[in-house]
Amino acid sequence: MTVNADTVIRDNTIEDLTRAVAAARAAQKSWGTTRFGARKKIVKRMSGSLLLHSDQIAETIADCTGKTRFDALSTEVLPCSLAAAYYAKAARRMLKPHRMRAGNLLLSYKRTRLVREPWGVIGIISPWNYPFGIPFHETVMGLMAGNAVILKVAGIAKPVGELIREVVEEAGVPEGLFHLIHLDGRTAGPAFLNAGVNKLFFTGSIPVGKELMKLASEKLIPVCLELGGNDAMIVCRDANLDRAVNGALWAGLSNCGQSCGGVERIYVQERVAPAFSKLLAERLKQLRVGREKEFDADVGALTTRKQYETVKSHVADALAKGARIAAAVGADDPERLLHPALLIDNVKADMKLMTDETFGPLLALDTYATEDEAVEKANATIYGLTASVWSKNPRRARRLAARLEAGAVTVNDHLMSHGLAEAHWGGYKQSGIGRSHGLTGFEEMTQSKVIVTDLLSAMPRGLWWYPHSEKKYRRLKGVIELLFSRNLGKKLAGLGKMIALLLNSMKKW
Repeated sequence: MTVNADTVIRDNTIEDLTRAVAAARAAQKSWGTTRFGARKKIVKRMSGSLLLHSDQIAETIADCTGKTRFDALSTEVLPCSLAAAYYAKAARRMLKPHRMRAGNLLLSYKRTRLVREPWGVIGIISPWNYPFGIPFHETVMGLMAGNAVILKVAGIAKPVGELIREVVEEAGVPEGLFHLIHLDGRTAGPAFLNAGVNKLFFTGSIPVGKELMKLASEKLIPVCLELGGNDAMIVCRDANLDRAVNGALWAGLSNCGQSCGGVERIYVQERVAPAFSKLLAERLKQLRVGREKEFDADVGALTTRKQYETVKSHVADALAKGARIAAAVGADDPERLLHPALLIDNVKADMKLMTDETFGPLLALDTYATEDEAVEKANATIYGLTASVWSKNPRRARRLAARLEAGAVTVNDHLMSHGLAEAHWGGYKQSGIGRSHGLTGFEEMTQSKVIVTDLLSAMPRGLWWYPHSEKKYRRLKGVIELLFSRNLGKKLAGLGKMIALLLNSMKKW
């Protein structure tokens, strides 16, 4: 591969984007009718390409974002390899037309077939926190569904986007079908919509997502939005505390806490809270925080100056309102965008780290007495992306999971469902609209169409076609009585009227 984090990459223009959409639309016409087997071979080759170049891809991701290479490999490269293989295999089943069961006796002579067709040209605008994993998943789904793809990655991760381009080209995707466009973030959304993409997939902040949705509504362009989270972890009194503590550290501090589906708020049953807090503090202090050199760091750096300042402000807000730093590890180095990993307790519901998406290496710890209180606290947010329940009792875990307002709830794990190609991804409330991944996400990449055929098409007229008369009205009403009356006499009379209606439809006029 020819690109690394130091490669200088020029920005594109609006005119470049316009030309790319036109070329993509032309290429998609033949791709949309390409046999499934040919698409499958191309997408499957991407898994092999990722294997071949995994070290370089992980290193470039780490260099661009400040995360560790282990983070890059485990949360981006590996899931992408699995996704390419999964969609290459599963897309045939997902796209297969199927017959719908008749909804009632009256229209049982109709045969309804559901088919799914590609949108045409989809636009993907991806964030900086998972610059390879998020757009690659959506690109693979888009291509397998028969679409052309226009991709814009975060400015800080342009070399990562170029690696995606190389993987796509190496796999043999036809020319013109995939385009990587580098535009300023403020320009990209409106530009994609004005350029005429058929659907836009955006991952980012709530304010930007709302603005894009407003702009898209003017052209009635559908959007799929993933807009972040402030995710809760509920630790029950019967939880395996070792696993729960280790899971909290991983899911809360992976990627330096810059994961929209990561743990930010931890609610622990008050009986086990002291033991949980003590163990969590002890293990947090054993982590290594820093910019990785030779696999010598567990928690990496923050990615942008703006994010560093956000984390600092959330910590200051919490401390000013009475919170306490229960444990800390790592140096505070603004120049290198390093922030200590912190366990914060004595938290209150109005603190920014409890209400906003901090996106940093902070774990906020609170307690609860009853399950009702735990659910109420977990759901008291504008977000609803993911959540987790930790318990040795499967029934209790499922009961709590069913009550949580989130698009994905994991049991005894967290920050992993994004890596399950078969599990959809997306949130409730202001965490977004629409889904990616899995069958539900794959369907977002297509438009549905029903094709209805008629087993009685040899008849000259339909049951309710012209000419009309009062007699015909009474006969049609009789059909309603046949279907829905509880009076046997009326049902039998209705059957006679339905037969008369059918016989009448055999007349030419």
